[in-house]
Amino acid sequence: MDTNNNAPEKPTRHAKDWVRILANYREPSNTRSFVELGLTLGPFFLLWALAWMALSISPWLALGLAVVNGMFLVRIFCIQHDCGHASFFKNRKLQDWVGRALGVLTLTPYDVWRQSHSIHHSSHGNLDQRGMGDILTLTVEEYRARGWWGRLMYRLYRHPLVLFVLGPSYIFILENRLPIGHMRSGWKFWISAMGTNAAMAILVALIIWFGGLMPFLLIYIPTSVIAATIGVWLFYVQHQFEETHWAKEDDWQLHEYALEGSSHYVLPQPLQWLSANIGIHHVHHLYSRIPFYRLPEVLRDHKELNDMNRLTPLESLKTINIHLWDEKLGRLLSFREARKLYGV
Repeated sequence: MDTNNNAPEKPTRHAKDWVRILANYREPSNTRSFVELGLTLGPFFLLWALAWMALSISPWLALGLAVVNGMFLVRIFCIQHDCGHASFFKNRKLQDWVGRALGVLTLTPYDVWRQSHSIHHSSHGNLDQRGMGDILTLTVEEYRARGWWGRLMYRLYRHPLVLFVLGPSYIFILENRLPIGHMRSGWKFWISAMGTNAAMAILVALIIWFGGLMPFLLIYIPTSVIAATIGVWLFYVQHQFEETHWAKEDDWQLHEYALEGSSHYVLPQPLQWLSANIGIHHVHHLYSRIPFYRLPEVLRDHKELNDMNRLTPLESLKTINIHLWDEKLGRLLSFREARKLYGV
């Protein structure tokens, strides 16, 4: 998010034109995908084993390794995410089963998540279609129309302690155990949720059987919680930045709001690798069939996209304090700004 007077101009090409250009980057390489999968799962299971062995030396050392391993679990989720977009392997059945297997590690029922995430992609930025796979964002007028209790509940929901500490654990450990949002959508989603739950239960039972409670409490849980927390933060900054785009149905356009309503989170290279380039989110949202390892290629070839919607880690911290969409100004406001401008 450029805050100076030299901020780059918006892309001169229309979003629909970019779709045709980005189609050239959609083809995955099975070899590259298997390599990326190996480079992710290998260190993940190695760190898991090292943390387990470290328990005999120091529980704090084991916990520290588990926390570090949370970053590799984030990368596993990002690969599962690509599988859900049919962008990781050329064979759809292969990537669906890989996605389902990875979902056991990420505590995410793959088919349920894939459907919810598809709805998110097809409706992001549309004020008339909020609710599925999104972080709840009210407009100033919607917030004004709520009573004191409704306002309090929204303020609690948007509080950093809830959004980034309690919320991630609730979503991945509890909410994901049921096909929330798809309870009446058919057996497929129940099989996805219950099948993932059963596989997770077997994994946890094996951990406790062979190692007791300590590996479960000091390795499995911390790794999962850290990954969930980082994942929710990444999802938050991908769309919750000051100059994102929201509009009513009549003024909303899918491609435009995918591109201009998603951030380009510019991370240091090690973090960009661990998050599987998910920070290049404006390109991903516009053309989700591009494999994550080809996203940097897009930015190298198209400086216009590289310079767009940039948000640094330091700038991203400021997004914690924006809460309400102002339809008049076309940007997100903090509660303080809304009170100053509109008395709410």
